[in-house]
Amino acid sequence: MTDVMELGKRAQAAAPIIAAAAPAVKNAALAAIADALVANTEEIVRKNAEDLERAVANGMSQTMQDRLLLNPQRIVAIAASVRTLIDMDDVVGSVEQGTIRPNGLQILKTRVPLGVIGIIFESRPNVTVDAATLCLKAGNAVILRGGKEALCSNACLVSVMRDAVASAGLPQDVVQFVEDTSHEAAEQMMRMNDYLDVLIPRGGAGLIRAVVEHATVPVIQTGTGNCHVYVDDSADLEMAVNIIDNGKTQRPSVCNAVESLLVHQDIARQALPLIKARLDEHKVIIHGCPVTRSILGPDVQPATEEDYAREYLSYDISVKVVDSIEEAIAHIARYGTKHSEAIVTSSLEHARLFQTRVDAAAVYVNASTRFTDGGEFGMGAEIGISTQKLHARGPMGLRELTTVKYLINGDGQIR
Repeated sequence: MTDVMELGKRAQAAAPIIAAAAPAVKNAALAAIADALVANTEEIVRKNAEDLERAVANGMSQTMQDRLLLNPQRIVAIAASVRTLIDMDDVVGSVEQGTIRPNGLQILKTRVPLGVIGIIFESRPNVTVDAATLCLKAGNAVILRGGKEALCSNACLVSVMRDAVASAGLPQDVVQFVEDTSHEAAEQMMRMNDYLDVLIPRGGAGLIRAVVEHATVPVIQTGTGNCHVYVDDSADLEMAVNIIDNGKTQRPSVCNAVESLLVHQDIARQALPLIKARLDEHKVIIHGCPVTRSILGPDVQPATEEDYAREYLSYDISVKVVDSIEEAIAHIARYGTKHSEAIVTSSLEHARLFQTRVDAAAVYVNASTRFTDGGEFGMGAEIGISTQKLHARGPMGLRELTTVKYLINGDGQIR
């Protein structure tokens, strides 16, 4: 098994080559990756089946198995997202700002790659391809360390991508994979300051907390998603039901799924039965406050403080009836994770108040939180959803995987 530090050395050697690669070369590598993924579908699905078999034996939940699953349709979709990157503008080398100083110095603020990016993530193997191809397009080398749940899938995907990259004339070591899934290997990555320019954790709260607490490498923190929908007293109820249903049940295992519902007291007796009827179609378990339980009956589980703070990633939702929009905003401030929050309202005043006061990476009016996604935001894909405020916030696309360099041209100026 290759030592993590050795991977760092290889990535560091490959980074200047990919940083200087022409857009056409990087796009050729992306096209080769997309073609290779489809061509190797049978092998990828076979390796993924090994992971799924082990997941079932270990009692993994159905929603987490869905995160792990790769089938021919999903592989085609992953390849399509790679091809989308080909059509996107190359941000490397773009000039963001240019000035000429009174002394004649020309200063250009330009976009350059971050360098070597390390990514520690959990059981979604599609992240392996998204992360590698986004880093490649943005001119970075990447070291990927997935969870043990998807080890066979990830190893296969990386092998396919490395061969494809080499066929396009770039070093294979632009994309590398840490096969060691031990905590020791992860902690080693967290301290690779000599080789990693930045480390990005993508996964559950435990993983992100461990990386933030132990890393000496600079970290871009992607967050967990305790996402709320607040149904205002002026809400269109049909719209509210559709948004809540989509946010909770379309894919409950992802970070932009709805985990908590807040309903204004003036509309609760009318709205909650309609919402429950739709959620019942998916057997969603409701954890409700006393008022919610008095309206919906004993089928509703009593909500605890832990329920309000939980990212379920399952067919569960916490529900609370609130007195006002101010109480809804305060509840979100207390329990939210600054990911994605939504209000359903017909009041322009309340829409503006909610978007102004709620502190989150994405704040919606009359739309599902499920749109917080690099593809949906027109970024092609994303490497994660940043919930911090420095360097990047929200879906992290190509621009967020670069930094700036100032290029200064003179004709002999001295100070």
